[in-house]
Amino acid sequence: MRVLPIHEIPRLSPEAYADSEKLPVILILDNIRSAANVGSCFRSADAFAIEGIKLVGISAQPPHREILRTALGATETVSWDSWGDPPASVQKLKSEGYQILALEIAEGATSLPDFEVKPDQPLAIILGNEVSGVSKELMALIDGAIEIPQYGTKHSFNVSVAAGIVLWEISRQMRK
Repeated sequence: MRVLPIHEIPRLSPEAYADSEKLPVILILDNIRSAANVGSCFRSADAFAIEGIKLVGISAQPPHREILRTALGATETVSWDSWGDPPASVQKLKSEGYQILALEIAEGATSLPDFEVKPDQPLAIILGNEVSGVSKELMALIDGAIEIPQYGTKHSFNVSVAAGIVLWEISRQMRK
């Protein structure tokens, strides 16, 4: 067995990616301090071909150097914008039929292995600040929360790792 060189790995060109069907999933990055974490979320968004990313509050925006370094070009392929009024924007997504979920350790949260994607319903997943989590103003608007089970001593995953885990599971279910 050998590791494939990059030129042998079958991937879409940026042009073909732009024309490809995207999963009806939006990541909402709520006050993510680390530009490297934002860039990593862009890379996962590209890998799972989701609809896009919304940047909220202090979340860094492209073309920030650290985002570009970790995103490896995904800022050019993943649709994104920033929101000046996050609650109004979440309400707009709700009115468009999106199920709004926080990826958060919260009362009544559904464990990720037990979470089932609703057929034909788009998702918006809010990932919160690395220290304080999802803001209270956005928690007040969610339809539910998803929690990733953990078995060690730490209370949370790195936000970009958590994004990759949840996107993997949602992609797996949606692509069945």
